[in-house]
Order: sequence, then C-alpha cells, then structure tokens
Amino acid sequence: MDQSDVGPDLAEILLSEEQLTKKLDELAAQIDADYAGKDLLLVGVLKGAVMVMADLSRRLHHQVQMDWMAVSSYGSGTRSSGVVRILKDLDADLTGRNVIIVEDIIDSGLTLSWLVSNLRSRGPESVEIAAMLRKPDAAQADVDVKYLGYDIPNEFVVGYGLDYAENYRNLPFVATLAPHVYGG
Repeated sequence: MDQSDVGPDLAEILLSEEQLTKKLDELAAQIDADYAGKDLLLVGVLKGAVMVMADLSRRLHHQVQMDWMAVSSYGSGTRSSGVVRILKDLDADLTGRNVIIVEDIIDSGLTLSWLVSNLRSRGPESVEIAAMLRKPDAAQADVDVKYLGYDIPNEFVVGYGLDYAENYRNLPFVATLAPHVYGG
C-alpha cells in the first residue's frame, strides 16, 4: 500500500519510509551496544507496535526473545480513561530479565506509565522503552524513553502501525490524516 492508494485521505507525510528505516538502524545500534552479551526480551504493545517490533528486531545483531501485550485504556471515545485493562498478558516470566517495551507512539503516556510500573513489579533486571514516535505536547505523564525515534506534533497520524478505525496501518510512512476522514 502506498500514498496513491489513499492520497485524498492524507494531509501530509510527516516521516518517510527512508527516515523510519534510518532511525531504526540508529536505535538498533544503540540497543546492541547497551545490551551486548545480555539477555533481552522485547515486549511489543499490540496492535500498533507490530511494524516497529518486526523491523527493529531484524536490525539487532544478537538474539532476542519477543513477547506481546495488549492493553486498553480507551472507553468508547478517543481519550484515555485512565483505567487500564490487560487484554493479552505476557507469556514470558520477567524475573531477572532485561526488558524493552516497544511502542509505535506515545501520546498522553498514561497507559505506558502504568505498563512500566506493572512490568517492573514482576521482578525484571531492567525495563526500558523504545518508541518510534512521541507527542510531547500531548504528555500527561512523565515517561522516560531511552530509545526514541522522533518527536512529532500533536496531530492525528496514521501509517507504520498507526491506524484510524483499523485502517492505514500498512502504510510504510507516517502521515497526518485529513480531517474530512475523521470529522475533525
């Protein structure tokens, strides 16, 4: 899928496929250096982190294990309710493990802050965060992101795992969604 398939639905491409690829290479190099010779578990947050998790893990130069969580803090609207539910928990035991939570985007940070706290309570050696995107202007919780791709404006974005109504995830770039699509 590319821009020509959804052109009128997009307002602007914020990050190209090439920019994302370059940043993934940088993040993988940093993670490889930080975890050389160490056990590492990547925890992807479903569904948005699928692209980042797959592409990041393939760039790492040592073996890693992967697991997935699905959490929800959204009710019927688009704003975080502050109440987090685990929809799918990890299969792996975190005791003594080095864990990196892999995220597509950090908006308010409320859910991720809760998730970090939850995982730290499970006895890991360490818990860090890798996120491709962060919206600093949307932050409501202070979340320490060790491996960050890009800070972006507080706009509605799609592509590279990010969706609107479960669509646009498979775009190879990140773009702002045209307001006529979501009634904004």
